[in-house]
Amino acid sequence: TSLQGYLASDGARTDRRPGILVVHEWKGFGDYVKMRADMLASLGYVAFACDMYGKGVFARDHAEAAKLSGALKSDRSLMRARAKAGLAILLKDRRVDPDRLAAIGYCFGGTTVLEMARAGLPVRGVVSFHGTYDTPVPAARGSVQAKILACQGGSDAFTLKGLPDFETEMTNAGADWQVITYANAVHAFTVKEAGDDPSKGIAYNEAADRRSWAAMRAFFDELFPAK
Repeated sequence: TSLQGYLASDGARTDRRPGILVVHEWKGFGDYVKMRADMLASLGYVAFACDMYGKGVFARDHAEAAKLSGALKSDRSLMRARAKAGLAILLKDRRVDPDRLAAIGYCFGGTTVLEMARAGLPVRGVVSFHGTYDTPVPAARGSVQAKILACQGGSDAFTLKGLPDFETEMTNAGADWQVITYANAVHAFTVKEAGDDPSKGIAYNEAADRRSWAAMRAFFDELFPAK
């Protein structure tokens, strides 16, 4: 399968620094995930936004997005393999410190980065923004080496139901995990294109977006202390 990606970094810097893999929301690889990669680059990271569906594949509507994301959710081996392939591309950049890697993801991408942690891929930490938590392959004891931050909408009917089992799974696995819940935030709270009507179950929430990004930055400061 041909896949695509987008690399963002501060071109004026040549030093080795942390690399961040960014995984797109359920519609696919588009402007949103590239924007997030640019935001990470502005913070000094090398960021690679990876495609999980296939070059040129982008959902036209929610029904198509559900079909595309569902295909990978039902095949976690393929999901993990494509994330691993994205990580390999990031590692090819000479400015990336291979010992300082992390991954973030939105919605479907949040699900993906949690699978990366379960699979033991070589990242120090993962951040899931409004991702789902269920998996057919729960983490085994001692298998999760990456630290986990999950940013959760307090009124997200799509993801909240899976949170108790996820917390139990991660505790039993001995993982270092944390969940931050944002009041009144529904699904897709970081996506401005989701609109401003929470009654639909999907809507942007400026406060939750801002606070979750700040939480991610603090998480990365802990993962990658200044040398």
